Amino acid sequence: MSSVARTAPTEYDEHHDMLRGIVHDPTSRKMGGIAGHAGLFSTAHDMALYARMFLRGGSPIFKPKIVKMMTTVQSPPEVAVRRTGGFDYDSSFSRPRGDYFPIGSYGHTGFTGTILWIDPASHTFYVFLSNRVHPDGKGSVTALQKALGALAAKAAGYTTPVPRRVDWIIGGADALNGIDTLVAHQYDVLKGHRIGLITNHSGIDRSGNPTADLLRGAPGVELVAYFSPEHGFRGTADANVDDSVDKASGLPVYSLYGKSRKPTAEQLKGIDTLVFDIQDVGVRFYTYGATMIEAMEAAAENHVRFVVLDRANPVNGVSVEGPMLQGDTTFVAYYPMPSRHGMTVGELAQMVKDEKHLDLDLEVVKLQHWTRGLWMDEAGLPWINPSPNMRSLNQAALYPGVGLIETANISVGRGTPTPFEHLGAPWINGEKLAAAMPPLPGVRVEPTRFTPDAGQKFGGTECGGIRFIITDRKALKSTLIGAAVLRTLYQLWPDQLDMEGANRLLRDSQTIEAVKAGKPLSEIEAMWTFDDDAFRARRARYLIYPE
Repeated sequence: MSSVARTAPTEYDEHHDMLRGIVHDPTSRKMGGIAGHAGLFSTAHDMALYARMFLRGGSPIFKPKIVKMMTTVQSPPEVAVRRTGGFDYDSSFSRPRGDYFPIGSYGHTGFTGTILWIDPASHTFYVFLSNRVHPDGKGSVTALQKALGALAAKAAGYTTPVPRRVDWIIGGADALNGIDTLVAHQYDVLKGHRIGLITNHSGIDRSGNPTADLLRGAPGVELVAYFSPEHGFRGTADANVDDSVDKASGLPVYSLYGKSRKPTAEQLKGIDTLVFDIQDVGVRFYTYGATMIEAMEAAAENHVRFVVLDRANPVNGVSVEGPMLQGDTTFVAYYPMPSRHGMTVGELAQMVKDEKHLDLDLEVVKLQHWTRGLWMDEAGLPWINPSPNMRSLNQAALYPGVGLIETANISVGRGTPTPFEHLGAPWINGEKLAAAMPPLPGVRVEPTRFTPDAGQKFGGTECGGIRFIITDRKALKSTLIGAAVLRTLYQLWPDQLDMEGANRLLRDSQTIEAVKAGKPLSEIEAMWTFDDDAFRARRARYLIYPE
């Protein structure tokens, strides 16, 4: 049998001729089929020989130093996308790793759906030869690639899911954040400007490339300085952060969570445009919004233009929940609004500019293909932990309620693998608390015990408590969880609970008094309704995206 007869057909070309034994990539085809990136044909047997050669350290084809270069990460440490000299390692194309193969495994995917994935730790590889483009180019194997990776890893003995630096999404609405829109429009709103970039590790495009790198190399754009929020430029610090210098670029990194929370006039010298690109979580006490507002005020005072690269609200842009902030604003209670505001940072910036009467040249680079009801995974956007203890979309969903009460004498799981998915204290009996908790929409409560790491609240001390299992996130009323926990704790251990501490983030004395009085949750929620409805009316004029 001829080699062409043994080759699977792909799809019809522009002349409606079926391609078979001819390179599928149209650019390579126009080059006569000669290209380094496409047009290779092989069999499963030969691919197995190739994989075994790497597992042997290269013998008899490559020297060990060549294999090391080809299989170790060569991309810069600050880049979210990680690739070796010859393979994919940790990127949006790493679907064949599935949920169980460890970081350190590597491989390759092809346009027609093919997979080669190699795991040196278990001395395992698998090959999948797909023809997903046949016959019309519309087939998809992305979900199958991930499933095959899980099956292969389990066969190799792996049973524990591996945390990712970036949680790449398969499917969804194909939404684009502001940075993707900016790149698609060839940086038009920044050309000819000297910019300061307010960002951290969460500022990435859809493929995981850092905004910091993209703007540093953008044509016609001069990047002068970086500004970093709480947790620092790399998003790893859990304390105040000093100014520093970015090793990759040599540019200064001015901390907005250190000696100053606001860019100074001196730091803004030589900058005509401040650009904000940080992933928020849509909660009043999450400090990235406070950083944006402080920077907007500094920009207005120093006649500096302000550009927001908008990002999706990860827990949707419809839900508005919780008590309205009462009293003066602080860095952890940064604007008069409910605890969960249901806005993007771009929409919030428009509201702040208008309501604070800032003399500011503000521009929002908009999201594309995002509607308000979409959660981040439904939008098809990659998840990257925006702060050290915000490690999943589930945790972001629970945070408006669980995080709300962490300033009481309660651990919310910082220093454990699953912060905000459980809470407790040494003085709490988890079984008793779980049994006394009222039914809550969209979530189930179970007793638990956990021991936070040293350096965290109750570090090294076992805590009794409860954990939360989301059963229906669209029915979830996360802020109500916080009120329910406080109410139940106060009923069971009134002398132990620091209720005044809880009000530092809650910022509503009426809710505190209702909790102490043992008012029904329905009555507590009704107390918030008037203010929440008024806020919805306030925010309506600033909303950019449809439902």
